[in-house]
Amino acid sequence: MQPVVHLAVGYLCYAAYARWRRDDVPAETPALVAIVGAGLADLIDKPLHAADVVPVGRTIGHSLLFVVPLVAVVWLLARRRDRELLGVAFAIGYGSHIATDIPWHVLSGDYDELGFLLWPITHMPEYSGVKPLGTVPGLGIEATTLWLEAVILVASIGLWIADGYPGTAPIRRVVRRS
Repeated sequence: MQPVVHLAVGYLCYAAYARWRRDDVPAETPALVAIVGAGLADLIDKPLHAADVVPVGRTIGHSLLFVVPLVAVVWLLARRRDRELLGVAFAIGYGSHIATDIPWHVLSGDYDELGFLLWPITHMPEYSGVKPLGTVPGLGIEATTLWLEAVILVASIGLWIADGYPGTAPIRRVVRRS
């Protein structure tokens, strides 16, 4: 999944949680934490891969051996500071990233590419890229995972706008101070 789509999915998942749990749109700071959490795996792994520290772009930050303890520590720290909702938002965002990296490989039968889930115990081959989903009937055009990701991205942006851009207020405050 494209990195920006992970951010969108993280927001969608947290927005669903906020509506289910509090019957309201996401609050500013938890929304931002969920979005940052959703992007963190790529922020860890992509630079490490670019610097040739790890063999592929899905290793440490995508491995459950790292993710589970990290999410637990963040949640415990947030809970200790009486900000448990931020821990939940982080878990939802980060968890959504890992969860949405799985389906494309399953649908395409590239099960070996799921090695990231337990890296470095399991081997992670080079990512094979965009996956085909099938051919559009009557047009002969091959639909790929990028098509579905584009729909998810547009829907997420639409919801985020309708919700009043949650997550931007903390950033606007920092920018105003500088």
